[in-house]
This record gives sequence, structure tokens and C-alpha cells, in this order.
Amino acid sequence: MVHSHNHSHDHGHDHSHDGHGHHSHGHAPANFGAAFAIGVTLNSLFVVAELVFGHAAQSLALISDAIHNLSDVMALLLAWGALWLSRRQPTDRHTYGYRRASILAALANAALLLIVVGGIGLEAIDRLRAPEPVASFTVMWVAALGIVINGATALLFMRGRHDDLNIRGAYLHMAADAGVSFGVVVAAGLVMLTGWLWIDPVVSLGIAAVVLVSGWDLARDSVNLALDAVPRDVALHDVRDYLTGLEGVSEVHDLHIWAMSTNETALTAHLVRPGGSNDAFLQRVCEGLSQRFNIHHATLQVEADGGVCKLAPADVV
Repeated sequence: MVHSHNHSHDHGHDHSHDGHGHHSHGHAPANFGAAFAIGVTLNSLFVVAELVFGHAAQSLALISDAIHNLSDVMALLLAWGALWLSRRQPTDRHTYGYRRASILAALANAALLLIVVGGIGLEAIDRLRAPEPVASFTVMWVAALGIVINGATALLFMRGRHDDLNIRGAYLHMAADAGVSFGVVVAAGLVMLTGWLWIDPVVSLGIAAVVLVSGWDLARDSVNLALDAVPRDVALHDVRDYLTGLEGVSEVHDLHIWAMSTNETALTAHLVRPGGSNDAFLQRVCEGLSQRFNIHHATLQVEADGGVCKLAPADVV
């Protein structure tokens, strides 16, 4: 009976703690609805402007940048939708709610970023083969407007980029876009000064390389979260050492740490404590995990004798 008794008590505590512990993990997504709304509106208007002026100036650079920006509007909508879904209440079928939607959105975001890199690269290679003259002055002014819009949107997401993978995805998209627009301005200026048409696609290839690096990082992190890996900012051995060092605990096994969403971490563990347990002990452990490791959803099973647990061996999951 000791197993179920301690497990249920801890679980009850954990939910109540999650309610008043939100200051350290709930603030990132909570205030970004307006940022997404502003970002989507500004960038949608900019895509239309780029398409109109790109067609008028016969600029392949502006038209391809418009397509690139359209992918970022889609990425923002994906991340915004995931944020909304992650706030939905749990149901009998989805007992964690829809938190994991944020991880799926981060995956889709990364895939989109990598596809766009491929598109920019192919476009640049085509333009190296057959350079075309463009109205460089128009291109410069429209791309300069892009630096302002994308830079401002990136700043909206800057403060949340360390707390939530989706906010980081939005930030990276917008920062990369500002970089692309800057590259287009520089390239157009150099082409006006020198008449060298090959400058434009070479700068595009350099920008594609920068976007590739940020997209690859996002892809790696989101795939790891989707595979229930320990989040990058949590060190498993530190958590194990903390739990093993607790008063009266002789052994820790079946320890699992995974991401419930892009900004929430969960933990389950079996603690062998021959002297038994009580609510005060469980409360101390949960608060310690929350404050030290930012793990707010812990479920602990306390056992008097670890030898009888089928999950005790390290190779059994």
C-alpha cells in the first residue's frame, strides 16, 4: 500500500505547486499573443509589398525573399497555434492537454526553415548561371524596410527565446529574415556601384548558410524533445545526485525526465526510503526539483525495499 499512498499524495501536491510555481515557467508563453498578432500582420503586409515591387523591378531577389518571408508568416502562425493549443484544458482522452503540440510545431518550424534554405540556395545558383539586371534602387529601399519590420518582430520575441523552443523558433526566423534583408540591401548597393551582377546570388548563398545553422539547431532540439529526451538545460546526473542525497533515501531508480511542451519539464522516479515517507517529505522534494532544476511536474513513488521493484534494473524502462 505504501506505493500508491505516496504516489497519490505527491501527485496532488504537484498540481497545487504547479499553480503557484508558474512564475518561473509560465511567463514566457503567457504574454506572446500580441507579439504573434503584430508579427503576422506586419510580415503579411511586407510579403505583399515585396511581391508588388519585386514584380515591378523585375527583381528575382525580392520575389524569392517574399516567398521566404511567407514561410515565416506560416511559421509564426504554426507557433501561435501551438501556444493556443498548449493552454487548452486536459481531457479524459488527452490527459496532458495539448502541450506536446508545441513540440510538433517546433519540428514543423525547423523543417520549414531548412526547406527555405534549399530554395534560397537553388535560386542563388540559378542566378549565378544567368545573372539578370534589376532596378537595384527599388530593391534597396524595399529590403531596407524588411530590416526594420523583421528586426522589430525579432525584438518582440527576444526576451522569451531562452524559455520556450517555439518562441526561439519565431525569434530565429525573424532575426534570419532581418539578415536576409540586410544582405539584399548590401548586394543591391554593390551592384549599383560596380555593375557586378554575381554579387547578389553570392550574398544569398552566404545568408542561406547562416539560416541553415539556426534551422539545424532548432531541428536537433525539437527532434530530441519529440523523442522524450532530457531537455538540454537539465543535467540528469545532477538531478539523480540531488534525489540520492535526500535524507533517508538509499537508492533512486526508474528516473525519467522529459519535455511536456517546449517550456515545461516533467519527471518520474522511484525513491527507495526504508523509513517510509510523508507529505512534508514529498513537498520538500517537489519544491527542490522546481527551484533547482525548473521541473514543475514531478511524480514520485516511494518504496521501502527497492529489491522488489520490477523497474529497478537500469536496463528496464
